[in-house]
Amino acid sequence: MENEFAEQLDLLNQIYQVIVDLAVNYSFKLLGAVLVVIAGIWVGRWISKALINVLERRNVDVTLRQFIASTVRALVLVLFGIVALSQLGISITPLIAAIGGLAVGLSLALQGPVSNYGAGLMIILTRMYRVGDTITTQGCSGVVEHISLATTDLRAEDGELVVIPNRHIVGEIHANSEANRIVEGSIGIAYDADPELAISTIREVLRAAAGVVTDSEPEVGISGFGDSSVDIEFRYWAPTGEYFRTIHTVNLAVFNAFKANGIAIPFPQREVRILNESEKG
Repeated sequence: MENEFAEQLDLLNQIYQVIVDLAVNYSFKLLGAVLVVIAGIWVGRWISKALINVLERRNVDVTLRQFIASTVRALVLVLFGIVALSQLGISITPLIAAIGGLAVGLSLALQGPVSNYGAGLMIILTRMYRVGDTITTQGCSGVVEHISLATTDLRAEDGELVVIPNRHIVGEIHANSEANRIVEGSIGIAYDADPELAISTIREVLRAAAGVVTDSEPEVGISGFGDSSVDIEFRYWAPTGEYFRTIHTVNLAVFNAFKANGIAIPFPQREVRILNESEKG
């Protein structure tokens, strides 16, 4: 029993000596590495904030300046991390090789996400669109609310959030109308109605209607000739956030204005003749 107790005591003594040796040999190095990491975090934040302020004063796009600031901050942290590892006496050459091999493996396994990041980087650097622009792509329309390396977030007029992976935007056709969207409307008038009166009436409605953007002159004119009507087409700009509301307001105002001015809106008609036996002979 005494021998077993003595062995356990000797084992504890050996563990204590190992801990003391590690503390003596590596405590200052570990403390130095921790201080280097803390300094890296502080310096990275300071440089990031300073860079954002400089880019903001130069009117750089908000998405681009956030991306640049985040990238610089990450690089600063990596540099300080390398210094911290060197403080501990760890060689970074094998670590870099391991990270490189891991990156190759991950790139093959995560081709979809990686392609999204590459597309997001291209969107940010080339400024294909910015936060606040109105874009239409992949059958979706909305105001750009956020751009990240992986996705682009659109906010539709009804408040619906549409998240599109960036690889489905780069290389595809997309329309960017900035803060507004184009509205295309059409209405038919009778052939015996005055088309010039109809066109001027629509122009007056568009000038007075709430929500219609007045920066550009609306286009109004005859677009075609149907079986029972002369088709009048009108095109104007509306804010994306009030797109459908503006359409409904304008359409109702045009209808009421036509009624007030006596402009007939025809509907399809068919003439049916019944022949009796005498007429057939």
